[in-house]
Amino acid sequence: MSDNFWAVIRAQLRELKSAQSADDVIGILAHDRNPYGPNWDGADGDAFFAGSGGDYSVWDSLDDAGWTQIWAEWHGYYAMRAPDGSVITYVEGDIYRGDRRA
Repeated sequence: MSDNFWAVIRAQLRELKSAQSADDVIGILAHDRNPYGPNWDGADGDAFFAGSGGDYSVWDSLDDAGWTQIWAEWHGYYAMRAPDGSVITYVEGDIYRGDRRA
């Protein structure tokens, strides 16, 4: 992957460190502003993170922002609660509002 890809991912992770709500996360990783995610109508999830192969993760950034883990099946499938009480579920890069545990 190009250096530009990882620069974008690092910027997204830095921005996530200030996320205080599910809406913040969705805004940061929204399909329409994400150059490395599914940008078509009907894309799965409310947002997408393409950098799951990197050294730092969405979970790490949200943990730094004061989020708490609700549950986790593994590092690619978990739910976290924001400081404002809202919740996201992370599924292999797809981000969903709310607790989507199957």
